[in-house]
Amino acid sequence: WRWLRGAARPEAIAGASMRGKTVIITGANSGLGRAAAAELLRMQARVIMGCRDRARAERAAREIRAEVGERAEGEDSGELVVRELDLASLRSVRAFCHRVLQEEPRLDVLINNAGVFQCPYMKTEDGFEMQFGVNHLGHFLLTNLLLGLLKNSAPSRIVVVSSKLYKYGEINFEDLNSEMSYNKSFCYSRSKLANILFARELARRLEGTGVTVNSLHPGIVRTNLGRYVTIPLLAKPLFNLVSWAFFKTPLEGAQTSIYLASSPDVEGVSGKYFGDCKEEELLPKAMDDLVARKLWDISEVMVGLLK
Repeated sequence: WRWLRGAARPEAIAGASMRGKTVIITGANSGLGRAAAAELLRMQARVIMGCRDRARAERAAREIRAEVGERAEGEDSGELVVRELDLASLRSVRAFCHRVLQEEPRLDVLINNAGVFQCPYMKTEDGFEMQFGVNHLGHFLLTNLLLGLLKNSAPSRIVVVSSKLYKYGEINFEDLNSEMSYNKSFCYSRSKLANILFARELARRLEGTGVTVNSLHPGIVRTNLGRYVTIPLLAKPLFNLVSWAFFKTPLEGAQTSIYLASSPDVEGVSGKYFGDCKEEELLPKAMDDLVARKLWDISEVMVGLLK
């Protein structure tokens, strides 16, 4: 049963400490992000929750603090901070980064976790297809704007949450915005493939800086990411039973993110892809450096880093 579900490996991070380190987690008010925030707070990190809905994020933060327990106040104690961040708005991303750069003297870990899953066709504030815009472009701009702080804080880490479903995606440079055709499943897979290609190209660009970049898949997890997926009413009891038995809990699914953010085992490791706290092989299309560089160049223009 544990093998089928992909058992978490808490021993991989047992004893790890994040005392004195600052971590940003996008989408930290629910699911994988919330679980990672709670665990890193337990390790005494300063955790910045970057969330679209501030009220929900504040509520989640209160719950996490209650779960983790009050720590003695002091320079080295853990801390949870809520900051508004809407990855569907480049204006919001820039405002979030501006505040971080103004207020934070260091940034040790950036976890690009937030995501949109198989939503109906809709566009971001800037006119991008929602899944590509949030899952890839929003995080692309966020990471680039914070690179200077990450470099100054080195050794530091960037963790990119992708999905096994990248295998079903293709980067179609002729229709990145899905204006000619839209398939919600394909577009999600494409955004997750873009995550891996972005992490790969970024790792190449950051060689020798002390900043590492790795991507991961969390497995199949019981989260609210599937809110746009419709399950027939009669099938819901069976689906709920199967998900309870075989899907990971958010905490189990977050273990690889926590591992890559905190474990000394991966100190200096960069440009790799992980699952269940172990390095995994990628399909050739996720290791195509020419496509990765072209995607990077186009993304720079799309988010306004280059004119």
